[in-house]
Amino acid sequence: MDFTLTEMQEMLRTSARDFLKNNCPTKLVRQMVKDDKGYTEDLWKQMGEMGWMGLVVPEKYGGAGGNFLDLVVLLEEMGRACLPGPFFATVVLGGLTLIEAGNEEQKTALLPKLAEGKLFLTLAFLEASARYSADGIQMKAAQQGSDFILQGTKLFVSDGHVSDYIICAARTAATGKPEEGITLFLIDTKSPGVKINVLKTLTGDKQCEVVFDNVTVPARNVIGNVNEGWNVLNKVLEKATIARCAEMVGAGKQLMDVTLDYVKQRKAFGRSIGSFQAIWHYFANMLVEIDGSGLMVYNAAWRLSEGLEAIQQVSMTKALTNQSFKKVASLCFQSHGAIAFSDDHDVPLYFKRAKSWEISLGSTDFHLDRVAQLAGI
Repeated sequence: MDFTLTEMQEMLRTSARDFLKNNCPTKLVRQMVKDDKGYTEDLWKQMGEMGWMGLVVPEKYGGAGGNFLDLVVLLEEMGRACLPGPFFATVVLGGLTLIEAGNEEQKTALLPKLAEGKLFLTLAFLEASARYSADGIQMKAAQQGSDFILQGTKLFVSDGHVSDYIICAARTAATGKPEEGITLFLIDTKSPGVKINVLKTLTGDKQCEVVFDNVTVPARNVIGNVNEGWNVLNKVLEKATIARCAEMVGAGKQLMDVTLDYVKQRKAFGRSIGSFQAIWHYFANMLVEIDGSGLMVYNAAWRLSEGLEAIQQVSMTKALTNQSFKKVASLCFQSHGAIAFSDDHDVPLYFKRAKSWEISLGSTDFHLDRVAQLAGI
């Protein structure tokens, strides 16, 4: 297998890195932590003009028609910048679900707006159990005539407070298998009975509690087939997991760059601290961790882009990347010393992302358990 990026992917990576370096400095990221919306309309508009929201949207709906591997290249650069805002929720969680299973009417109505950056989407599936498996979905959707009535609460819904639509997973039938009887619904966030509260988080990203109080959803807003939503959701979560890993790899590389600049300049005992063997070993370990994770990310992304089975590769990649990014962040803290504990320093900004993304889309233990089960243990 050849994982060399195509010319177009190299151009995408270069343009994205240059753009984000100039337009999304870490000072802005820290400001967005305290901002109610969590993003700036100006930056979002510029990203839309560059075609990022429509990167994987089919050309017939106004997008660029790119594949998942293209999106991973872009997300790695977004991870470098700790990009704030609803891109991941809209394009990865919501957009990929709509592309995967939306009917022609839904795609025609929503995907062109998404590609232009004029529509915000997200996905609601986690509940109180915080399980990323089918048995974690217990919220009920009862059929009433040609409508469905949703009652229950979803947690950690990314950027739900700014989303125009939420794709919600609910249980429409009780069966012996948890994977059966789940349906996906497209819900207008302005619908009566929908209440959205922003939760306080470690990183200041906008995770929401969404309460559905007898929300009426017409049958035409079902995404995919009734009772068959888990098959769609599982595919989307696999891609979302690798998308998150790509962000972690990018963030880890940026942390290394920041730390490398620091250890070259910082003096101790008459020389730069980067000349000490202990720092050499720190960097060797960081490079091994991030490079190894990156190779696994692109292997899994390639398999998903080709439509190949990748569930084991996805879980191995997430388990490794969780540990690698956290280890890199810790070594960067040690390399910087006390200065890295300042709130206006970049290292704690990325360290918090490492802790947050470690549990996002499945913790290390969750994915290690799945790898073991898939191996037949």
